Amino acid sequence: MDDAKLTPQDLAERCEVDVKTVARWLAEEDRVPHPRHRWAAGQALGVDQTVLWPEAIRKNVKTGADREIVTAYPYRSAVPKSLWRTLISDATTDLTFAGYTNYFFWLEIPNLRAVLRRKAEHGCRVRFLLGDPDSEVTRRREEKEAVPLTVGTRIKITLDELAKLGDPPGIETRLSDEHIAMSVFTFDDHMLVSTHLANLVGHDSPVLHLHRTQSDGLYDRYAHHVTELWNTARPLRPALNG
Repeated sequence: MDDAKLTPQDLAERCEVDVKTVARWLAEEDRVPHPRHRWAAGQALGVDQTVLWPEAIRKNVKTGADREIVTAYPYRSAVPKSLWRTLISDATTDLTFAGYTNYFFWLEIPNLRAVLRRKAEHGCRVRFLLGDPDSEVTRRREEKEAVPLTVGTRIKITLDELAKLGDPPGIETRLSDEHIAMSVFTFDDHMLVSTHLANLVGHDSPVLHLHRTQSDGLYDRYAHHVTELWNTARPLRPALNG
C-alpha cells in the first residue's frame, strides 16, 4: 500500500468494500478475502494476489499425504452413477471389483457384461474378488444386516451374472472372506474405497475416491491390500481362471 501510495480508504474504494474490511485484512493475517476482492486488491496494488494472500493457494493445493483423495462421499449411494460408468469405461489395463457382493453394479451399470467382455478382449485385466456365499463369515454378516436380500443371495446374483459371460480370457473370479469390512474398486490409477459401518449395508458406507499420484501413497496401500487378498483367495474355477 505504501509503494502504491494508497491509504486503507483508497484500497477500500478500489475493492468496493468498507474501510473496516481492509483494516481486518491488515490486522488478521489468516483472513482470506473473497476471490474477487483479492483480485481487485492485487490490481489496485500492482502485485499478484498470491503475494498478498499466499494462504489462498495453500488451501486449494494439497501438499500432504491426503493429496490422492479426490472426493469423499458419506454414503456409497451418494457416488454419482456417472462416475462409476466413467471410471469403468475409461479403464484400459485394470478393473478390480473387490467388493464382498458387487451386487449393485449389475443394477447401476447398463450392459455391464458386454462392457466387461469388451474390456477383456482389448487386454484389460478384469478381476472379481467376492465373498464365499456359503461361509460362516457370510452367515454372521447376514444376521447383522437382517435384510430380505441376504449377503449370500447378492453374491450368488453376481456369480450368475459372471457365469453368463462364459469364460473369456482376462476375466477372473476368486472367493475370500477377508474383505468383509472393506470394498476396494480399482480402475487403472483411480480407486473407490468403501469402509463398511457396523450393521449397515453397503450403500450406507462411506467412500473415498483416490487417484494415484505417488509411490506408497493411499492408492498403493489399498492396492497392496487387494493384492494380498487376491493371492490368498480361492479361484472359483481353478481350471478356467488359472
